[in-house]
Amino acid sequence: MLPQSPSLQSAPNLVVADEQGTLFDVPELAMAGSAGGLLAVPSGEELIALPLGSDLFHLPSRRPLGIDRKSGEPVLLEQYGGKTVLAASAFLAPAHTLLLHPAYQTQPGAPKLPLYAYCAVGWAEDGFVVPAVRVDPDVRQDHDRYTAEEVERCGREMIERYPHNRLAQHLMHNCLFTYGCPAARNFALGRWEMPLPTAPGCNSRCLGCISLQPPDRFPSSQQRIDFVPTVEEIVEIALPHLESAERPVASFGQGCEGEPLTNPPLLEKAVQRIREATSQGTLNLNTNGSRPEAVERLFDAGLDSIRVSINSCQLEWYNRYFDPQGYTFEDVIESLHVCRRRGRFASINYLVFPGISDTYEESEALFRVLESTRIDMIQWRNLNLDPEEYLRLLEPDPDSPPFGLKAMMQRVRERFSKIRFGYFNPCLADETR
Repeated sequence: MLPQSPSLQSAPNLVVADEQGTLFDVPELAMAGSAGGLLAVPSGEELIALPLGSDLFHLPSRRPLGIDRKSGEPVLLEQYGGKTVLAASAFLAPAHTLLLHPAYQTQPGAPKLPLYAYCAVGWAEDGFVVPAVRVDPDVRQDHDRYTAEEVERCGREMIERYPHNRLAQHLMHNCLFTYGCPAARNFALGRWEMPLPTAPGCNSRCLGCISLQPPDRFPSSQQRIDFVPTVEEIVEIALPHLESAERPVASFGQGCEGEPLTNPPLLEKAVQRIREATSQGTLNLNTNGSRPEAVERLFDAGLDSIRVSINSCQLEWYNRYFDPQGYTFEDVIESLHVCRRRGRFASINYLVFPGISDTYEESEALFRVLESTRIDMIQWRNLNLDPEEYLRLLEPDPDSPPFGLKAMMQRVRERFSKIRFGYFNPCLADETR
């Protein structure tokens, strides 16, 4: 068990659920969280009110763990108030990074958890609280910035505007109306960052891929695009957005696709066509960084920025999770070097996980990458995966305990003061390049 907070008496109550999914609190027990399988009571500075737009749910076949306020000992709760109880969790609204997973004990035969990020949740005087931090002040995906009626109207208008454009139809019917994709929503609303999925295939085999999974693993949380759009389809929807949207960004590489670098000629032609027509807005590539030579050509064509996804800066952990097919971690780092040599904006999509991303070995590996690449931004994004599955995959050293994600962020700030923290790809018109 990790060090306890100063006062268990003032800690939030444990939140649990009954078998019908109704959530309630247990005042006798303090909430507990988990970092790499180690129990912790979050400190007051780690807790924030549950962000608007977050979801709450129960975890099937998982018994909650709380902390006895008098003894400080863990308590496995199987029943409360005559009800069988289950662990509860929060799925945080965008722009927030979780600091602790829920604490629970999985029962024999329990199903694997779907591909979401699981945050501990407690109950304080004013409502639900979570151990989390807002890492990006940008409001582009905030829940109070749109209404369902407005989204419905604008989405239907977009469908009518581009009746023969398969990409527009995919973004509206599949991404927006089926899965509620925030980027597709902003595209429909004509503002901020829009998605440009292009790739059905991928050269990674990520354990936590949200768009394609073998039948014996996890259910995919969304359906992958099943066609390759034409250059004309890409340009037809991207160009008006870049020219007229508020703080416009258009990004290749989305959750509903594979890896866009598997088809560089398509991206090159699309970027060239767009940049021949306008210099406005930011053209961004979300990528695994597997083909640095293709990244170089895309910058030649007019690409403005890249965001490279990394779950760990340690080679073994990276390979176990991404399972790269035909590329290496060195290729990934070289793509970041290419970006910085060309004077373009470079981010890493750092898929963080309490108990893994905040170990000494991982922090030192991250520092080496930051020293070498001198990137502009770290996007501290939550890894969407059943926590126990990830720990089984990576097999972290039990003798290397975590020191906390918030402390990890502080160490990065102190050592690399020029690196921005965020969650979204910035519009470079707002930046001093």
